[in-house]
Amino acid sequence: MLEQLGVAYELLLPEPQEDAEALEVVLPHEAPLTYVQRVTQLKLDAALARLQCRGLAVAPVLCSDTTVALGREILGKPADAADAARMLDQLAGKTHRVLTAVALGTADRRVQAVSISRVTFAPMSAAQIDAYVATGEPLGKAGAYAVQGRVAAHIPRLSGSYTGIMGLPLFETAQLLRDTGFNC
Repeated sequence: MLEQLGVAYELLLPEPQEDAEALEVVLPHEAPLTYVQRVTQLKLDAALARLQCRGLAVAPVLCSDTTVALGREILGKPADAADAARMLDQLAGKTHRVLTAVALGTADRRVQAVSISRVTFAPMSAAQIDAYVATGEPLGKAGAYAVQGRVAAHIPRLSGSYTGIMGLPLFETAQLLRDTGFNC
């Protein structure tokens, strides 16, 4: 998606020994907005430390995190297929929020923005949910779905940022980049 903005980038992926998933643990009674902002900052902390530890050239680091919220309930990545089916059953026939925080940082400056979108799922039968889960697409995805995938056939309406729902809100990202001196 950064290529859409004309932004050159290099991936700064976690080392195999890093437990990146541990950053995504929900704290007791944590609100979805607080959660997604906190996790994005933790990812940025880890990425900046990784940049320094690897002895790479100083460069801005961009991180994001997406969460799905049904009311105040945070629907993270499903633990397995049964958990994915449970989440999709909760979402079926309802409207929920997708919150994506994006942060841009250097050793001395950080900026962050949040995109909040609403997604409405049509009612889904157990057979439809099971068929979608069987594709494997819901695993590893917040809320157990990928809007750009097969589940789109069950989404009659969304409002907000399509790219934010995918995981990187391009409008907000472009604003952060421009605010920190990048052309896009």
